[in-house]
Amino acid sequence: MKRYLLRIGGQACEPRGGQWFDTQNPYTGESWAQIPRGDARDVDVAVQAAHQALTRGPWAELTATQRGALMRKLADLIARDAGKLATTEVRDNGKLLAEMHGQLNYIPQWFHYYGGLADKVQGSTLPLDKKGYFAFTRHEPVGVVAAITPWNSPLMLLSWKIAPALAAGCTVVVKPSEFTSASTLELAELFEEAGFPPGVFNVVTGFGAEVGTPLVEHPLVSKISFTGSDSTGRLINEKAGRHLKHAAMELGGKSPNVVFEDADLEQAAFGAISGIFAATGQTCIAGSRLLVQDSIHDAFVERLLAVARTARMGDPMSPDTQVGPVTTPPQYKKVLEYIDIARSEGATAVLGGEKGSAPECGKGWFVEPTIFTGVRNDMRIAQEEVFGPVLSVIRFKDEADALHIANDVRFGLAAAVWTKDIGRAIRMSEKLQAGTVWVNTYRAVSFMAPFGGYKDSGLGRENGIDAIREYLQTKCVWINSGAVTGNPFVMR
Repeated sequence: MKRYLLRIGGQACEPRGGQWFDTQNPYTGESWAQIPRGDARDVDVAVQAAHQALTRGPWAELTATQRGALMRKLADLIARDAGKLATTEVRDNGKLLAEMHGQLNYIPQWFHYYGGLADKVQGSTLPLDKKGYFAFTRHEPVGVVAAITPWNSPLMLLSWKIAPALAAGCTVVVKPSEFTSASTLELAELFEEAGFPPGVFNVVTGFGAEVGTPLVEHPLVSKISFTGSDSTGRLINEKAGRHLKHAAMELGGKSPNVVFEDADLEQAAFGAISGIFAATGQTCIAGSRLLVQDSIHDAFVERLLAVARTARMGDPMSPDTQVGPVTTPPQYKKVLEYIDIARSEGATAVLGGEKGSAPECGKGWFVEPTIFTGVRNDMRIAQEEVFGPVLSVIRFKDEADALHIANDVRFGLAAAVWTKDIGRAIRMSEKLQAGTVWVNTYRAVSFMAPFGGYKDSGLGRENGIDAIREYLQTKCVWINSGAVTGNPFVMR
C-alpha cells in the first residue's frame, strides 16, 4: 500500500509517534493506503512553522499581488492534476468519478478568484469629528488558521477555506478527516511545486483527540474554520470561545425542498432526486425534506418514484454509476439505523429502505435510495440529519403551511422552492430561514456566491467577497496632523 507523509514547513515528514493507520476504499471495503497518525507534537511543529511564515518568513514580505500570483500558479497545477486528484478522492470517499472530476476541474476557479481579490482588499480614510487628526483603516490577516475539513468533499470544502485565507495573507494548518486524508496530502505537494514559502500550508493528519483538539487549543492559532457535524462544531466553538479565537462553522442541515402545485413537475422531480440522491445524500445541503402540496402529492410521488427507480448503484469509478457507497462504516450504520427509526415512527418506505445487496455493489457500504411517505415534521427522520440517501416526503396545504413546516427545524443551511409564480418565489425566499435559497433549481454553488447557515447550521460565510473578510481584522490608525495636546488626563 502507498504510505503518505505529513507535510510541515514545506517538507514531507514522518509522524513523530512513528505510527500510521489504514484508509479504506468504500466500494471494496479494503485498505488501500496508510495515513500518518499525527499527534500534539506534530501539531506544535506545524503551527510554529505557520506562525514563523506569517511573521518572519518570505510570505510575510510578499505583496498582495505576489500572493495572488502564487495562488494562480497553484490553480494551474490543480487543473493539470485534476484527474489524479479526482481518482484519489473516489478511492478514498466513494463519490462518483464524474462528480469528483467536475469538482476538481472547478476548484482552480477558487484560487483564480481569490488570487485576483488578494490585492483588492482596501482600507479607507475616515471623516472625523475632531480637528487636527487624520485616520484610516487597514485590513490585516487574522493570523494562523486551523482548517478542519470533512470527508464528503475534501478538496472542494478545503478550497473554500484556504483560498480566501491565503488571499488575506494568513497561513494555514489543515486537519483533514481521518477517513479522507490522502487527497489533501497530495494537494500539499502542489503548494511546494507552485513556490509557496515553507510553512504557509501544512497538513497534519490523524484523529480528533490527538490532532484536532491540540490544533484548536494551540495558543498560536488565531482562527478556526470547521466544516462538519453540528455536535462537533459546538465542541470546537466552545474551545475557541474559551481561548477567544475567531471561529467559522459550516455545520449540518435538514433542508426543505418545497414543491408547489404550479411548478414544472418534471424539473421539480429531477431537482428532488438531485437534492437527496446525488453524492449518496452525503452533503450538508441535502434536500432531505421534500415538502409537496396536497393537491399534487400522490401524482408527484409517482413521478418521483419513476425517476428514482432508474438510479444505478455500483462502482463509483464507472461512468454509468449514479449512486455510490456511503463513505465510512460508522455513517453506513447510522443511515441504516435511521431507516429503522423512520419505520418505527410510522413512515412508509415506498422505495428502498435496505442495504445495497445487488451484485454491482460488491463489498461496499451501500444503502438503497430510500423514499419515505407519511412523514410528519415532528418525526426524528424529519428533524435530525441522516446524511445519506434517505428522503422524507411531507404534505403541506398552502404557502403559510409550507413556510411553517420548512422553518420548524433547528437547522437553516439551504432551501429550495419550485413554482412558476414569481411573487411566491420572492415571498418564500424572504421568509425561509436558510443561508441559501434556490428557486427552480437545487445544489448550485459558486466561488462568487456566499455560502453559510442560519441557526444551528453554522457561523460565518464561505465563498464570494464575504469570505475574505472572515480572515481579516481591521486596524484603525490615527495621525496627529496638528492638534495641540491639551489636558493629558482627558480623552482626546
